[in-house]
Amino acid sequence: MFRKLSLALAATLIVASAAWADPIEGNWKTQAGETAAIAGGSSFSITLKSGKYAGKTIGSLKATGDNKYAGNITDPANDKTYSGKATLSGTSLKMSGCVLGGLICKSQTWHRL
Repeated sequence: MFRKLSLALAATLIVASAAWADPIEGNWKTQAGETAAIAGGSSFSITLKSGKYAGKTIGSLKATGDNKYAGNITDPANDKTYSGKATLSGTSLKMSGCVLGGLICKSQTWHRL
C-alpha cells in the first residue's frame, strides 16, 4: 500500500513540476528571425538555435517578479555583454540591453514559437 502511494505521489510531482515551468522557458523567434531557446531553473540561459551564431549562448537572466527578468545579454556579432532585462507579456518577450546604468538601451521584441 505504501509503495503504491509513494509511486502515485512521485508521478503527481513529476507532472506538476512540468506544469510549474517558468513561462519564459521555451523557444522564441528573435526580431532578426532566428530561433533562441531559453532554459533553466533559478537562472535562465539564452542560446541561439538557428542563424549565423547558432549554438552561441547570448545571455543569462534571473526572475525578478511580475514576469520581469534581469541579467546579462551578449551581442553575438561583437561578443560585448550588456546589462539585460526582459519583460514577458503573453506570447511576447521584450528584451533590452543597456549601458551606462540604463541610460542607453537597445530593445527588441521576441515572439514565442
